[in-house]
Order: sequence, then C-alpha cells, then structure tokens
Amino acid sequence: MSAASTTGTAVKSYAAVDLGASSGRVMVGRVGPDVLDLTEVHRFPNRPVTVPEGLRWDILALYAGVLDGLRAAGPVDSVGIDSWAVDYGLLDADGALLGNPVHYRDGRTEGIAEKVWATVPAAELYAATGLQYAPFNTLYQLVAARSSAQFARAERLLLIPDLLAYWLTGEQGTEITNASTTQLVDPRTRDWSRDVAERLGIELKLFAPLRRPGDPAGLIGPDMLGTTDPVPLTTVGSHDTASAVAAVPAEGERFAYICTGTWSLAGLELDRPVLTEASRAANFTNELGLDGTVRYLRNIMGLWLLQECVREWGDPNLSTLLEEAAAVPALRSVVDAGNAAFLAPGRMPARITEACRASDQPVPETPAEITRCILDSLALAHRRAVVEAQQLADHPVDVVHIVGGGTRNALLCQLTADACGLPVVAGPAEAAALGNVLVQARAHGSASGDRTALRCLLARTQRLERYEPRGDASEWRSAEERLFSR
Repeated sequence: MSAASTTGTAVKSYAAVDLGASSGRVMVGRVGPDVLDLTEVHRFPNRPVTVPEGLRWDILALYAGVLDGLRAAGPVDSVGIDSWAVDYGLLDADGALLGNPVHYRDGRTEGIAEKVWATVPAAELYAATGLQYAPFNTLYQLVAARSSAQFARAERLLLIPDLLAYWLTGEQGTEITNASTTQLVDPRTRDWSRDVAERLGIELKLFAPLRRPGDPAGLIGPDMLGTTDPVPLTTVGSHDTASAVAAVPAEGERFAYICTGTWSLAGLELDRPVLTEASRAANFTNELGLDGTVRYLRNIMGLWLLQECVREWGDPNLSTLLEEAAAVPALRSVVDAGNAAFLAPGRMPARITEACRASDQPVPETPAEITRCILDSLALAHRRAVVEAQQLADHPVDVVHIVGGGTRNALLCQLTADACGLPVVAGPAEAAALGNVLVQARAHGSASGDRTALRCLLARTQRLERYEPRGDASEWRSAEERLFSR
C-alpha cells in the first residue's frame, strides 16, 4: 500500500474524489518528501437531468462513479471528497434520501432573494455572513424549498460531498469550507450565524456537526472497495475551490489566484474577512479556506461560456478554434462575464452576440470571433476582480496564479497577464485534486508543515508556466470603462 522513500519516510497513496459540474473523477496521489504525483484512475460524466419538477443532479450515477473509481484506485491510505458548492440532499428520519438534489441552475430561486431581504436586509446579511449575492446560494434554496412536502419530511441536510461521505461511511458531518458557501456561516467565528438562521426560520439542527479539513470522517468498509481492511475517509476542503486554493503554488502572501474551470473564482487569500459595504457592493464573497484563512473572491461565469458555445457548435477541435481566436483583433467586443444572464444553459452563442448588439459593439459572427469575445471578456473580468480585491482588502499583489482546467488554455492565461499587467503563473491544472490529496497527506503524516510548506512541495514537483504581460494595460482599462459605463 505504501512505499518507502530513500529517506526512510513513507510515501503514501491517497484517493481524491473530485466532482465537477460536468464530470467527476477519482485521482490517486502519491505523497512523500519531494514526491507529489497524481494519476487519474477513473473519470465519469456528471449529467444533470430535467424532470417535470425541474433540473436535478443524478446523484446515484455520481455515487456509482465514485465507487467504480475507488475500486479502480487499488489500496490507498485514505480517501477525500470535494465537489461544487451550495447544493444538498435531504434525508428523512431513517437516513434515506428524499429525492435527487436540486441543481443550482434550477429556476426555483427566482425572486427569492427579495423575500429574504425583506426580513434580513442585504447589507445586514452580508455583514453577518460575508457572502456575495448569488441567486443559487443555499440560503435562497432553503427558503424556496421550505414549503414543499419533501422539506417537511427532512430531518437532515447534507451538502453534496458530505452526502457521499455518509453513504460511504454511515457517518454524518458538515465540512466547514463548503458550509461557508451556504450563507449561514459567520466567517469571523467560523461557526453558524444563528441570528440569520433564526430570523429566516431555518433550523440549524438540520445540519450535521461541523468538521474541519484534516478531521477523520469515518471508515469505508472493505466490502465497498474490494479491500481487505477498512480505509479511512479524511475530511478535506470539500468545496473544490477551497482545495484548489490550497494547491496554489505561491511564495509568500502577495499573490492573487484565479481558479478556472466552469467558473472562474478570482481573489485573494486573507487572514480575516472583509465585511464592508463597499465589498458587498462589489459583490465579493468571504468563504473559508484551509488553516483559518478566508477566500476573498468574486464568482465569474468562467469557461462555462465557451463550453456551452462549443457544445452548440458540435464540439469542434478546440486547439484549432483557439488558434483562430488568437488571430482575431483584441478587445473588439466584450461582455460582462459575471452577468447572471449567462447562467442558464442553451443558446450561448446567440446570447453573447445579442449582448454585443445591445451594447452597440461590433457583433462577433464566426466561432473564432465569439471565442475571442469570450476570452477577452474573461480576462477583463479577471482583471477587474484582481484590481478591486486589492483595493477593498488593502492587500497588494505582485503575481497572479491561475490554477485549474483553464491553465491548459494558453491564450486565456496570456490575456489575463495582459489585462492585469502582472505576471501570471499557470498551474497546476489538477489543483482541486492536489489540494485534496495534500490535506489528506498532512493528516496522515506523509506531508508536514503549514500551507507554505505544502506550496513549496507543489512548486518543486508540478509543471508551471509563466506568462509575462504584453502591451499596455491601459487598453484593458479603457475596455472596462466602455463596458461598465454603459
């Protein structure tokens, strides 16, 4: 199960279950002194399903994929689970799941925020929880659901990674980094915001006890994995962004990060939340991270925009599409990549061209032109988030780290460097899985030290690419002013 390194310290193996909005995978990481490698052993689709009552996650298919992946992983020293945030499953008094979890892109929360703010004004809600407004926050989902028959039967609420952990071990818990995305946690105390919950009639007893990254989360039986002995499940930063930020290979504290994939999460790692009215107005969020940190960031629509276009175009060759996009003039047309108008699936190319037409910009027509519009818009949104985060948190940075799937998009990385006027260090691509593995490794003794030590191991062992800014960032400032002054 474990191999000895040349220093005599054990190299151990860890399975990272990493679930994204479009696919899940199980990765196996080997960790020891100067050893950190990662292998994908199983990947499976995550296909949401539209049923008469709305858009739902196929949680049983996901669980089957997790089990297949863990069996394919072979003997490991521990397992950890991370996924997207905010969504949950409801259990009855017997611990049985009450229906498939609702997808965050489902329309049930339309108009709910205004009802919440009538009881807890938006400014008070932000001051208490530090969470940016997003229509799919768990808080709004709960208010939308509480009049349903299903909710009336619920005795327990488990966020997606905690639900899978329960099925694997029989033990229930609520991991804190993911809990912080519910808009029911106080980022100063790192505990529930009981005042907010009470005012909105939300019973906190629905939630299982809080867990921290590194805490034990139960044992997975040998019959599930085909092993001879039980395998410990270890709590990690179960919000995939928390795991990804833990795997930012930064030196020191003067850095910004952008976790790229379906979403772009752009911001700073801080030691305390920023709860000012200016921060709320700028729609920055304060989510909890590893070792008492705060992930101060803004949600940006991310490569979802391009993914949806590519799907509608019939999945053309992405490398060719990006080469053609690179030849399109820069900043010809841009859209607000944070606009909720792009949240729902379907008709993405048409919606992008309509947004350009409505703002009196040249209308992109070809796939290459639309792709360039998307990437310029994402780079502009990255710039805006990085600049404003520094101002609001009084936390200057010297470099931007891009981690996640977007690191494979060299054009996006270069445009982000150009837009920010700062060097960009891209990598690792598998940041969420690596952060997951590193937290397990520290809990089980094959890695040691604080976040700096873990990041040094990442920097020594992972492939990183550096992009220097080109041209004059004033062009991006002008584009930003044109877009947001309309």
